[in-house]
Amino acid sequence: MQISPNSNPNVIVPGNAGNATAVDGTSLGLHGENAATATPVTPTPTSAAPLRRGLNNWDQPLQGDISGAQQALDFLEQSAAQLRNLKADLSARLANRQRADGTLDARVRQFSNSWRNRSQASGGTLDARLKFSNKASTTRFTVRGMTMANLRNGGREVLAISLGGGQNLRSVVLEPGLTDEQIAQRFDDALAPSGVRADLNEDGQLEFTTDEASWTNVRDTIAVQGGGIRFPTGQLNRVKAEAEAPAVDPDSWQTSDMDAIRATLQQVVQALAQVEQAIASVHTALNQVSARVQSAAPSDTTDGMDQVAQNFVSTAKQPGYQSLLSITSALAGISRERVISLLSLR
Repeated sequence: MQISPNSNPNVIVPGNAGNATAVDGTSLGLHGENAATATPVTPTPTSAAPLRRGLNNWDQPLQGDISGAQQALDFLEQSAAQLRNLKADLSARLANRQRADGTLDARVRQFSNSWRNRSQASGGTLDARLKFSNKASTTRFTVRGMTMANLRNGGREVLAISLGGGQNLRSVVLEPGLTDEQIAQRFDDALAPSGVRADLNEDGQLEFTTDEASWTNVRDTIAVQGGGIRFPTGQLNRVKAEAEAPAVDPDSWQTSDMDAIRATLQQVVQALAQVEQAIASVHTALNQVSARVQSAAPSDTTDGMDQVAQNFVSTAKQPGYQSLLSITSALAGISRERVISLLSLR
């Protein structure tokens, strides 16, 4: 940013704001080549380089990363606190063998309701496996019948796949001699425009991924039409899609008797360990972002302030109206009390 005054700039002389008046080079009574004349003096524009915007050059992506990590931490730490309380209540019930009074059921329902809100509460940064990412959380799933043993065997066949219940079919061509990686790539190429990706998981099986927000629609509408080799021919046939098991499943926790309470306690302990592991993972990600902030902020901020100072010094050295304009603008509104107040902070 450079100082670019208008052709007839006005300067507000510091003093009584109520009586402040706009003045030009004539009323200021300048001496020398810019002395008072019948018309205002037109300053010569400077050619200072535009100022860098400092933090605004990089802060938006980093702020998004920090905000996402903090949301995830808030949710995880709240969940950990609830699990610790539930663990204590379950242990006490087993130790005292007291009769059920509804307290444990209420605790489980409270945590279950909170856990259902995971995606929204974490800003979409935690998936069902508690994997943290600042991108939208995803759901990994498999489709019945689409095992590699079934897909790699047989002759050439064209599969028509429908997602979302629409008429926009995606085609996958399977033929002898394809490797598992090539088969996965063909599914990925075909389904990517519909928001579904395909890859091989750690077990070497075909696994699909979609945004968590789209999972229910994908699960309820996916259908396949084959050529009678791997999948039936004729009309589209609905196939079952199964999501990867969640890290925590409070809907399965029971407290009806001592055996159920004992099993639930074991699940709560496991859930707490997974939540604490996720907290450590998010802390690591947050520390990495903070390190990026620390390394980027001093350089950008210092460079910007140095440029401001250099522009001011260059302008102030010029004789005439431009110099007066810069100095007057910089000093406007600065009082003795303000200077003393600022110095007292040192």
